[in-house]
Amino acid sequence: MSLPQAAPQAPTTPKARIYAMLDTDGDGVASKHDYFVRIERAQKATGRADDDPLVIAARATGERAWAAMDANGDGVMTYEEYIAWVDAEKFDNICQYALGALFDLADDDQDGALDRPQFTMLRQALGNRADNADAAFDALDGDGDGRVGRAEYLASIRAYVTGDESPMGAALY
Repeated sequence: MSLPQAAPQAPTTPKARIYAMLDTDGDGVASKHDYFVRIERAQKATGRADDDPLVIAARATGERAWAAMDANGDGVMTYEEYIAWVDAEKFDNICQYALGALFDLADDDQDGALDRPQFTMLRQALGNRADNADAAFDALDGDGDGRVGRAEYLASIRAYVTGDESPMGAALY
């Protein structure tokens, strides 16, 4: 029996960078607590109550996503399990809904787009570095209108996860 592959200490690949972000406490594994603390941070940052429909939706899609990622039900997703699991099909059928629900939490006026402060708040709540949020926003705001749409946000994350060209991936992670 071989030991599980450890998460890189200095992640450089897209999957390793995302996994490091998912491991919110930095202990080397992404736990259910790690995953759901991201939702709690987004809720707190947006000032939404527990009974807000968008919070309920974020938790429900988070539960579905976590159940798929933690297929053996042990409460943790090792790096090895993550890299074996994540792909375009999983993103399309699972991850995009969880990430979209978090986007919706940050979208104060529910117009399908985030301005720079909303985008920055969301990305920080999800565990991304604060110092490169502006570069990521600029990469996604292709038309320069000061807004990032939900579809382009999700498409960029999908592209980054699957190894395609992502306008915000390199700038953000």
